[in-house]
Amino acid sequence: MFSVDRTTEPTRERILGAAEVLFAGRGIDGVSLREITRASGTKNNVGLQYHFKDRDGVVRAILTKHLGTVEERRAALLDRCQAEQPDLRAMSGALIEPLAAKLAEENGGPEFLQIYAELVNRPRGEEVLAFGTRPNSLDRWRTQVAPLMDPEAVRLHRRFTAIRLATAELGRRAASGPHGDDRLFVGHLIDLVTAVLAAPISAETVRLADERDQKRSGIGPGPRSTGTPQDAPG
Repeated sequence: MFSVDRTTEPTRERILGAAEVLFAGRGIDGVSLREITRASGTKNNVGLQYHFKDRDGVVRAILTKHLGTVEERRAALLDRCQAEQPDLRAMSGALIEPLAAKLAEENGGPEFLQIYAELVNRPRGEEVLAFGTRPNSLDRWRTQVAPLMDPEAVRLHRRFTAIRLATAELGRRAASGPHGDDRLFVGHLIDLVTAVLAAPISAETVRLADERDQKRSGIGPGPRSTGTPQDAPG
């Protein structure tokens, strides 16, 4: 048998904790690796490069640290929804509540929510939703919620809009905290996301979506495809 050297773990945790605080406060691109190293109390950049390689490695480590518990919580809620034939509000809760638990979580929970909100709401923010093992709980959530929605809302990427709204509001709440009680905020956010998923589609919006799809396909005006729409930005 051989012993595992644990002496480097505190350094890794200090670096990760410093990065969470700095990224949350100033944005991922607004912080240098040197600043993270200095804030962590380590002497040089070697420790950061050894554990994380670069900025992307630090971000991936933050996501890995926090998304595991989010995945577990959401999977449990989706199991319950699947067994109980849920409505849109229950499905909105399954999206939001696992993330909202981070508001009161020590060891970087609120900071994670701010970082995650920034990533998801970037121009190509849908890419961060694919982080980790596929399929993940968000893939499952999108699959389970789609039959409860107007097919036109699915075609217009309402699920991604709901995710962006949820993460942005949770990030804002985390930045303004800590708060003594988040229950009203979470309940109201679930209501808002439910409304986004359920909002009616106007005839004008459908017409414009048809025009967009016809241009993309190179097909002239006529009946649109009834194929399964992809949940990506429009």
